[in-house]
Amino acid sequence: MADEVDSGVADRLEDEEVPVEAGVAEGLDEEALERRAAALEQVRKFGDPVLASPASPVREFDADLAQEVERMVTVMRDGMGVGLAATQLGVLRRILVFQAGHDAPPTALVNPELEWRSEVEATAEEGCLSLPGIVLDVERPLHVRVRGADPSGAGVLIEASGLEARVLQHEIDHLDGVLILQRAPRDQRGGAMRALREGGTYAPERPEQAEAPAAENGAGGSEA
Repeated sequence: MADEVDSGVADRLEDEEVPVEAGVAEGLDEEALERRAAALEQVRKFGDPVLASPASPVREFDADLAQEVERMVTVMRDGMGVGLAATQLGVLRRILVFQAGHDAPPTALVNPELEWRSEVEATAEEGCLSLPGIVLDVERPLHVRVRGADPSGAGVLIEASGLEARVLQHEIDHLDGVLILQRAPRDQRGGAMRALREGGTYAPERPEQAEAPAAENGAGGSEA
């Protein structure tokens, strides 16, 4: 995979507002909202020490692992996320699931390791199920190659670009005990921390938002 990329691709990714792990609750029926609430109750939130703890490699590829993967996929889907790491459910094992697109099948990756990252990077908004109401700008490599295994233990090699690459990096960060707070610009990190302490929401202000009347902006910015 080459490091060179059409500059328009990076520009479009920078402009996209597709927060990783962020779900859109608007337009959901009551049953879907109840499933989402139940799923999010299982997700560990900011302040839980497990989120800062590196996960351990999986040694046994057995029925318990398959059951854990199934639970993770259910929580991810019901929670309207695009990815989930085992640590977010309090399980310190190197397992992640992701679904980078509504039509994409959910994929599980065990013991994932970033084997290669492109020099070309892009900045985009990311949200996190463990940081409800928080959206931050995060710069990441545009292309990655990730090696791991599927739940049966068979080797897997994924070459990903764009949103899929971003989701994989986000989830591997979780497995290393790293949150998007540590990846965000300093000023945004401060705003997000204040929001987390006060139980509010935070999203970076855009130039167009600053120019618009306050009544049009609303109070919360992008919803994560």
